[in-house]
Amino acid sequence: MAMRIWHQSFTVLADLPAYNDALEAHFKKVARPDTDIVMHGMADGTYPTAYPGTDICFDVIQRLHGPQFLLGGIAAEEQGFDAYAISSIPDIFLRECRASLNIPVVGYGESAMLYSCTLGEKFGILNFIEGMSGQLADNAQRYGLGARFVGARQVGFTFADVLKGFGNPAELIERFKTAARKMIADGADVLIPGEAPMCVLLARNGVNRVDDTPVMDSLAAWIKMAESLVDLKRSCGLLPSRRGYFQAMPPRARLKELLAFYGQARLGPKA
Repeated sequence: MAMRIWHQSFTVLADLPAYNDALEAHFKKVARPDTDIVMHGMADGTYPTAYPGTDICFDVIQRLHGPQFLLGGIAAEEQGFDAYAISSIPDIFLRECRASLNIPVVGYGESAMLYSCTLGEKFGILNFIEGMSGQLADNAQRYGLGARFVGARQVGFTFADVLKGFGNPAELIERFKTAARKMIADGADVLIPGEAPMCVLLARNGVNRVDDTPVMDSLAAWIKMAESLVDLKRSCGLLPSRRGYFQAMPPRARLKELLAFYGQARLGPKA
């Protein structure tokens, strides 16, 4: 049965045509034929000076971006989407969105970590943005996977390098493999490409293993997680728990009222 998934990026996709096109092609390759993944990015003007690599390193700035993810989730549910996918390694506002929606909500980081545990005993994250290691470790702990998390290691190149690599990937792939072998030496049985741009570059070039260690396709992980959760909702009626402070669902009308009061509603997706 067909399903629609709302993909939410931490980038302004219109500003990154090569990345946008690579994502679109990869989604079509990985998703079921009857799964429609509709791509969405941040509001135009979100990054007037520095691109996400700077913002994503600071907890307070990440949280200021959070309402855009919540607004995207509300729009997804109200427009009849079957699932909402937060496609950013730190899983921005994942818990808040899951508490606020009645459709399945998946996170890029959480999905990759959970699937990694089916492929090996311990996983490590390779990312190009410095400053996120503490958050990634905290997320792994919160997901109950702290004992299986080896750590996060920088690959030694930047977001700009990855964007250039879509045209000529060979050097970047070799640099990734060099960093991967160091992570393997640290004890990782599974490697997670941290940021989605690096993940899709590796996947489109067939990099799914370094020596005898699997390289997780983190984008594919959330696609399959979303499809599975939609299937479970349809076949078994499974929905998230609503017990406790973090999972209780707030009244939608009050949520919208406050988003408007704080001037955030204007950042929501246009109907």
